[in-house]
Amino acid sequence: MVPPPPTNKPHVCLSTILIMSSMALIDAYLVEQNHGPRKIGICIMVMVGDICFLIVLRYVAVWVGAEVRTAKRGYAMILWFLYIFVLEIKVYFVYQNYKADRKSLDALARKALTLLLSICIPVLFVVLVAIDHMEYVRAFKKREEIRNRLFWVVVDLLDILDIQANLWEPQKKGLPLWAEGLMFFYCYILLLVLPCVSLSEISMQGINIVPHKMLLYPILSLVTINIITLFIRGGT
Repeated sequence: MVPPPPTNKPHVCLSTILIMSSMALIDAYLVEQNHGPRKIGICIMVMVGDICFLIVLRYVAVWVGAEVRTAKRGYAMILWFLYIFVLEIKVYFVYQNYKADRKSLDALARKALTLLLSICIPVLFVVLVAIDHMEYVRAFKKREEIRNRLFWVVVDLLDILDIQANLWEPQKKGLPLWAEGLMFFYCYILLLVLPCVSLSEISMQGINIVPHKMLLYPILSLVTINIITLFIRGGT
């Protein structure tokens, strides 16, 4: 992966390690869920897919660095979007395989999948937030305000992942097919969009960062997570 020139190299290395290790673990789920010659085919497909992902990421990242004024934040947002876009597609197939094999009662593997996502996704977000150390935030009060807001973003991510995990973890009662699909892709969209909104708000503030003017994410979070998901939990 070749990052834009302004990006901090240690953070790029750490984010790359997180991305590729989590992708590899999800790939392992996909491969182990198949048997015989099909397993070899799936293994080849996921390896080719990961290579293509790295190639696309390289060229998109360079383009972002050249076009976006705040290259570091732009790089962070595009990296997050591409990662979640690809990861959730793989998670969807893992979930569908679990659903098709109803006799499989490997609850430990299903809970391990939930734990994997609950660790990798929030940690990657924190790494991307710290990609430029937020040097422009000088005042201690402003730094504390930003940290509090980022803490709630992580909490929201865990809340979304918990709702999504209800699809593959053992359930006493199943949901209708349309409800399961709606729940999965609703969580998918939230994971794609909301963290990018948070990164964008910080980026737009620049050196004149004013935390109390960063209202878009809290409003979206209140509506999409703290209100709508109450109805989702009630239905499950």
